[in-house]
Amino acid sequence: MIINTGGRTDTVQYYTEWLLNRFSEEYVLSRNPLFPRKVTRYELTPDKVDCVVFCSKNYRPILPRLHEITDRFHTYFHYTITAYGKNIEPGVPSIDESIETLIALSEQVGKQRVAWRYDPVLLTEKYTVERHLETFDYMAKTLAPYIDRCIFSFVEMYKKVEVNMPELIPLTDQDMETLAQGLGATAEKHGIFIQTCGTDDKFTQYGIHSSGCMTLDILGKANDITFRKLKHKGMRQGCHCIESRDIGAYDTCMNGCKYCYANRTPRKAFDNYKRHDPMSPLLLGDLKPDDTV
Repeated sequence: MIINTGGRTDTVQYYTEWLLNRFSEEYVLSRNPLFPRKVTRYELTPDKVDCVVFCSKNYRPILPRLHEITDRFHTYFHYTITAYGKNIEPGVPSIDESIETLIALSEQVGKQRVAWRYDPVLLTEKYTVERHLETFDYMAKTLAPYIDRCIFSFVEMYKKVEVNMPELIPLTDQDMETLAQGLGATAEKHGIFIQTCGTDDKFTQYGIHSSGCMTLDILGKANDITFRKLKHKGMRQGCHCIESRDIGAYDTCMNGCKYCYANRTPRKAFDNYKRHDPMSPLLLGDLKPDDTV
């Protein structure tokens, strides 16, 4: 079983104590987002969990105690650092702060376990194609010695994204070609393996690989182990990532990113946080009498 700690929310940044408590007590409860009265219990023990995958925009809160998990489990870390400022990512540290934290994470867990995510790539009047390429180069030359790979993707135009980001400028095919060519060239210059998030191979001519970002091959090589080959459906259409069990909850991430698909509104996350108890086996609230575990 692959445990995903950060697909629905930035658990590492905002729910660090809860996450560490769950691994200490060796189990967690996760409420089904579609059927809220259905709750799943996952045993968080090395004999049940093959790998713990993290995804965050700020690992600083967990670094002093991260060894409590990495000492016992195979792990892999996605660290998202983009070109955007507080106007788009209000709760995310600055680029330079994030780079410092990624380096500290890499030095602690090993570069083979750290993927830098530069996504989603989107355009506004402020964040132009040229600005993306300049910022990516600035980050890449520093991060290259500390990462396993770079993963990028273009923004998906969900309805809620269009509503929350009226300033968004739709990407044209030419924009994507120019960006892919520039990102690929920069990655090659700095010796970075770069891939898309998904299996779209139309940018391979620019040195960009097409792959899932959470495959058994990636997780296995990072931890120097070999997983059994398993047939699986992927996480969504066009995705070859191994299926995982997410222990987070939607509408709980307080980063406030305008492009976020996991929050209905930024305000909802702050309201839900009031229901968080670090000692509860659930991220939000507690078990109710009519819940089915």
